[in-house]
Amino acid sequence: MSRVRVLVLTGYGLNCDHETAYAFTLAGGDAERVHINDLIDGSVSIGTYQILAFVGGFSWGDDHGAGVIQAVRMGTHLGDALIEFIEKGGVVIGICNGFQTLVNLGLLPGFGHDYRSRLVALVGNDCGNFRDDWVTLKVNPRSPCVFTRDLNCLELPVRHGEGKFYAEPGTLVRLIENEQVVLRYALSDGSPAQGRFPENPNGSLEDIAGVCDATGRVFGLMPHPEAYNHPGNHPQWTYFKELGKRKRAPLHPPFPMGTALFKNAVDFFTR
Repeated sequence: MSRVRVLVLTGYGLNCDHETAYAFTLAGGDAERVHINDLIDGSVSIGTYQILAFVGGFSWGDDHGAGVIQAVRMGTHLGDALIEFIEKGGVVIGICNGFQTLVNLGLLPGFGHDYRSRLVALVGNDCGNFRDDWVTLKVNPRSPCVFTRDLNCLELPVRHGEGKFYAEPGTLVRLIENEQVVLRYALSDGSPAQGRFPENPNGSLEDIAGVCDATGRVFGLMPHPEAYNHPGNHPQWTYFKELGKRKRAPLHPPFPMGTALFKNAVDFFTR
């Protein structure tokens, strides 16, 4: 059986493409870094891949707002191709700046298969500055998201200045009722953060850290799963290592690594 092909976007200030491609490779995918211009000029076709990854970074320096210019550029040149990719069964993930791009494009939340309307936003952190930290995330078990299947809690790093999830009350209610809220910021025991800082690092409404469309195949999140691809990435790795020696326990943190999300996406096509 041929390996699942993954297109990892790169170019113009994006800086997490190598880590994302590596994480997908660890998950069993055949990941290829592709410059945005190669898609726009037709050198590479999105349709030859099964998974599309919008990665983290600061596309176009976030000069007009995080993910705005990338969304305008890709929407103008590739808007129809992106929607066709989704409608034909493709899987999309947007991480941090990629999440910001997806909501600016309108690919999320995608109510009623409307992938053009911009209904939610990611705006400046309530704390007023850039946050570089680790957070605990509670997974919604009822979400259709293909990336979070069989997962319960995660610990992942965040690094963003515009990560506050915002939407009008009616849109929030619809997201929650549709089970499209995939991840919420939580306390260390997995209970709701309820807006508490720094557990909720940006003031996101309803503690929302990630959402998907109704199909579960388009997923955006602010934390960085690609940055947790080895136990040694975890800030308490040495503690868990010593704990493991003393208790003869597995030398791993209590929650799965971020690569579990990528493996779920690859397995979606191989199950």
